[in-house]
Amino acid sequence: MSGKSVESRGSASGRMAGVLLHPTSFPSKYGIGDLGKSAYQFIDFLVEAGQKIWQVLPLGPTSFGDSPYQSFSSFAGQPLLISPDLLVEEKLLVEEDFIGMPVWDKHIVDYGTVITYKTTLLKKAYDAFTVTSNQQLEKAYQDFCDENKDWLDDYALFMAGKEVHDGSSWLSWEDSLKNPTPEERGEWEHQLRTSIQYYKFIQFLFFRQWFKVKEYANQRGISIVGDIPIFVALDSADVWANKGMFQLDSKGYPTVVAGVPPDYFSQTGQLWGNPLYDWEVMKQENYRWWIQRIKAQLKFVDFLRIDHFRGFEAYWAVPYGETTAIHGEWKKGPFKDLFYAIKKELGENMPIFAEDLGIITPEVEDLRDTFEFPGMKILQFAFDNTQENNFLPHYYSDNCICYTGTHDNDTTIGWYKNASFASKEKCRKYMNIKEENTSEIVWGFIKTAYASTAKYVIIPLQDLLEKESEARMNTPSTPSGNWAYRYEAEELTKELVEKMRELVWLYGR
Repeated sequence: MSGKSVESRGSASGRMAGVLLHPTSFPSKYGIGDLGKSAYQFIDFLVEAGQKIWQVLPLGPTSFGDSPYQSFSSFAGQPLLISPDLLVEEKLLVEEDFIGMPVWDKHIVDYGTVITYKTTLLKKAYDAFTVTSNQQLEKAYQDFCDENKDWLDDYALFMAGKEVHDGSSWLSWEDSLKNPTPEERGEWEHQLRTSIQYYKFIQFLFFRQWFKVKEYANQRGISIVGDIPIFVALDSADVWANKGMFQLDSKGYPTVVAGVPPDYFSQTGQLWGNPLYDWEVMKQENYRWWIQRIKAQLKFVDFLRIDHFRGFEAYWAVPYGETTAIHGEWKKGPFKDLFYAIKKELGENMPIFAEDLGIITPEVEDLRDTFEFPGMKILQFAFDNTQENNFLPHYYSDNCICYTGTHDNDTTIGWYKNASFASKEKCRKYMNIKEENTSEIVWGFIKTAYASTAKYVIIPLQDLLEKESEARMNTPSTPSGNWAYRYEAEELTKELVEKMRELVWLYGR
């Protein structure tokens, strides 16, 4: 089971336009977006609107806080995206399984209730699979397990271990599972075999549904931009199964953790808490784990955005146990060495987007430009003040991606309402906005992005739908209430399609 990449079908100049939307935001009767009918309808909308790109957030199984950037695995898929309707078609669920389904909010994902409900459905689907007479399905499952053995065996045992320990971190497990010998691992695999098979089966369902969505998108001329965080979660199969690749002490706890230093936006910096890689160990193994990670991601997306790209040049290391990111220090990353190793495996084509926001040095720019990775330009940042800055379109090179905002930004209307008088005035003059109403403002931003020299322009769906702050996807440094936005199918109107198509035509995208 693997995905095939799609060549750019943009304009003759290669200029392309797209939309940023995570699948959890799709309409669905199950409380959260999934890979069923709404995914195909969204792709049809992109095609009708002349778009060539669909950008998603990381697609892994989320942990505490529901953030796509904190996942139990860098290789696994998000079970919550599995479509129950498609499981009915495969005779793994029946109508009686949905009796008593909760009534869901159409605009907000209530993760606690959704997780409980969809897990119940997925366990029923697995029970049905264990007694199925569908030999074709059984063979497809076995083939999936064989093809993905390198990460799937670790992930399934890790998740089964979490389940038997009531969800607690692997750091609290008994040593026979925390640091198992081959014999101890075999004993645990036997003891937890039913749970292990369940987690493997759920991954099979996710990838089976995802690859069909991707194939449909590619056939219709849509390229998918995926996303991965540079760092992984401490409580993940990645760290549990590869402790030697991280800066950990003898008990498995990090000695230093990731973050970013104090800056204009935060006097105490941001303390992310992710364990940091031991780049010397990784280099000795020729960056095997990173190469596997990139190759695996590029099977099910066409381009890959790497979050916090500057961390490859240097990363902010904060002693474990600190409550803020103030007392960290810059440590050198692998720099170009890693990407030369990846390039040797992938060949000349490395379809990577660099999230080059934050404290960017000439060395980071050199790393990005050596491999011709497009960087990111955020229009909201261009007008945070009235000073000249490289987020203003008249400073763009063509090899970049222009966004009105990202998943971490307020919606453009929300941003504008909170901007200073001077910023608002510069926006209106720069974009030749005559009337100060919300629709004119947001479409002024969108048109400016489309008109820029950036090769790629990607607009969050919330801006296309003229949404205010309540629709933003994430507010950094807030622990709850994020990643919950959903839209309704009828919001993707013919008028919106025509408006987007006209911009594609007007600006050669």
